[in-house]
Amino acid sequence: MSHTQGSPRATTEAPRYDPYVPHEPYGAYPRYEPYEPYEQPFGTYEVPSAASLPVSSPSYEPHQPSPAHEPSGQPLLPRQATAPGVAGEDGPDGEPEADGRGRRAARRRRPAGDRTEPLRRLLPQALVVAFLAGGTSAFIASDKAVQLSVDGRPRTLHTFADDVNELLADQGMHVGDHDIVAPGPHHDLASGDRVIVRYGRPVTLTLDGERRQVWTTARTVDGALRQLGVRAEGAYLSASRSTSIGRKGLDLDVRTERSVTFMADGRERTIRTNAATVREALDQAGIALHGQDTTSVDPGSFPRDGQTISVMRITGSQEVREEPIPYQTERHEDPSLYKGTETVVQRGEPGAERVMYALRTVNGVKQKPKKISSEIARQPRTEIVKIGTKPRPTTVQGAEGLNWSGLAQCEAGGRPNAVDPSGTYGGLYQFDVRTWQSLGGSGRPQDATSEEQTMRAKKLYVSRGSTPWPVCGRKLHG
Repeated sequence: MSHTQGSPRATTEAPRYDPYVPHEPYGAYPRYEPYEPYEQPFGTYEVPSAASLPVSSPSYEPHQPSPAHEPSGQPLLPRQATAPGVAGEDGPDGEPEADGRGRRAARRRRPAGDRTEPLRRLLPQALVVAFLAGGTSAFIASDKAVQLSVDGRPRTLHTFADDVNELLADQGMHVGDHDIVAPGPHHDLASGDRVIVRYGRPVTLTLDGERRQVWTTARTVDGALRQLGVRAEGAYLSASRSTSIGRKGLDLDVRTERSVTFMADGRERTIRTNAATVREALDQAGIALHGQDTTSVDPGSFPRDGQTISVMRITGSQEVREEPIPYQTERHEDPSLYKGTETVVQRGEPGAERVMYALRTVNGVKQKPKKISSEIARQPRTEIVKIGTKPRPTTVQGAEGLNWSGLAQCEAGGRPNAVDPSGTYGGLYQFDVRTWQSLGGSGRPQDATSEEQTMRAKKLYVSRGSTPWPVCGRKLHG
């Protein structure tokens, strides 16, 4: 490339080089200085020995300057030559003096025989300059200027990274599943590219009473709401829209505006609310609860959109009632009593319980009483009954062989439970209670079995004969 094409020192005339002149003896070139700003030093370059060069070389023609850059980043400029045939003067330090235009004067021409050694020394220098020019070009070609934007903060970087993933690694950046990288991590980089990184932020979102964990790349509450598609017009927010969301996230409570209808005191009222509880929505509707008043749903519950809630006006009182407690019956065997005989030793008596009931009227309608407390006013008395287990005698000496069935037929028509019109006499043989019990019977005669009544009648006959039956006694012998 000529100076006219790319060099900042390009002129209208092509410059010419000074005639080659002998140089001072040379040694190994010093280490190349680091290229700014990447601080990657070049190695030390080896120079071929003078013995390996040809003894004589043809004269060198002036050549065009190289487009390569010096270590300082400025283009390598050719030595400005004087016009042909014009000899310059050496300064006191042995270097060419500069003329009035800032150019160094060419050294005086020397005889051709004296030019062989300087040419031999100049060739290694030219090779090193060419090598350095090529290396610097490759170094600059791999350098890329890219813009990296992290969470909305852009900055321009120079990098040798081949793709986005390598660029992020060079910057010590780690991205997770909830982070956004555009273009993708494996996108090849070119100079002028823009890489955008958005870090994910955890948000514990309680939306209308339902708690869940979400992620967002937005940096403010307002951006997160829009990104999550939450309708926030008229909504309650636990944090302002401008609140920043850090990398650690935040807790956010959102209650959207809902339509709730209340049925109270015969009227219907519909309001728009973002209340957290039914009780709070009642206050916004101007409906007050007094005493035992309540609602058809728990007043502390979350009001849902489109929900209809009834207000229940409750009046109540208390009432004490005494209720009977039934007694229990205990039965005990008694060997002194004949089988089939039962005697009540202790009569049972019911107890009493005082019960307190709550009486309620809901919107003018009486409700079923509700038992709220009770106490025992009187304990019940247990009934005790003795049951005979003694075997009954089958015969009574002196009364066997008589017509007892005829007597029973005459006295009671053969009915064991017969009772006379006055209620004094009962049973097959019409005993009165006093006579019956004197013979060992219990209770009433008409309640005993036929066998027991006959046995008691035989005992009465042995002690008194047929006198107790003045009319029917003759049936015993007939």
